[in-house]
Amino acid sequence: MFTIDPKETPIQLLHQYLLGAVGPRPICFASTIDAEGNHNLAPFSFFNVFSAKPPIAIFSPNLSGRTGQAKDTHLNIKEVPECVINIVNYNMVHQMSLASSPFKKGVSEFEKAGFTPIASDLVKPMRVKESPVQLECNVFEVKEIGNCNLVMCEIVKIHIDESVLNEQKLIDQQKIDLVARMGGNWYCRAHGDALFEIEKPITTIGIGFDNIPASIKSSSVLTGNNLGQLGNIEVLPTQDEVENFKNTMTVSFSNEAEKHQYAKSLLEINKVHEAWCTLLS
Repeated sequence: MFTIDPKETPIQLLHQYLLGAVGPRPICFASTIDAEGNHNLAPFSFFNVFSAKPPIAIFSPNLSGRTGQAKDTHLNIKEVPECVINIVNYNMVHQMSLASSPFKKGVSEFEKAGFTPIASDLVKPMRVKESPVQLECNVFEVKEIGNCNLVMCEIVKIHIDESVLNEQKLIDQQKIDLVARMGGNWYCRAHGDALFEIEKPITTIGIGFDNIPASIKSSSVLTGNNLGQLGNIEVLPTQDEVENFKNTMTVSFSNEAEKHQYAKSLLEINKVHEAWCTLLS
């Protein structure tokens, strides 16, 4: 395995390894304003939400890798400790990228990138109309650690475009069509077949990997993900359930590998109970 010592690796190269390994990363498209009223708009992918009570978001406008200077977003927040975090989707990703150009301080990225500024309700920075979700934030702390500047925000108001909501007034992950940063010039689009569901074992306790029979765990067909699905079931099928399932099956197997392959196909469409019935038949 290729090993890197961060202390002995040039910062630019280390940065590329980190960006290539840790992703996809959500994008904070931050709108800020300086003390003179100049608006700024810039994207940052060192970003996430960290709490709902209180609602906290943190992002990092690091020092410029080219000049070593603080970015306008960082300087603005120190003057006016407020921002709007505009969420980026596919429809605006190229304009967002344009806004990341190193324009001179005081130049409006709203104008340069063709975005529509709209007034916020509780903070001075403007919102991006084209963004599907806009988070108005008060900045309560900026922690400076070397080249890293952690901007810690409390979200005080949320605006959501109704076109991305489902019937329950929740954000539909297919409709919002989010994008995220990868390494280099690469992005990731969370849309279509790229999205998949995994039931969270928060209120349930699966049987665990250790309770899967050795003959199944040693399968040359089933993957670690497949075994994880099998281990997440709460209760194994009863013998009667296995027999009933076996009697309804329209396929037969000449060896264990074929049986495991069929179970794998069931797991791929999230039919875990049926996969177990197949494996135990």
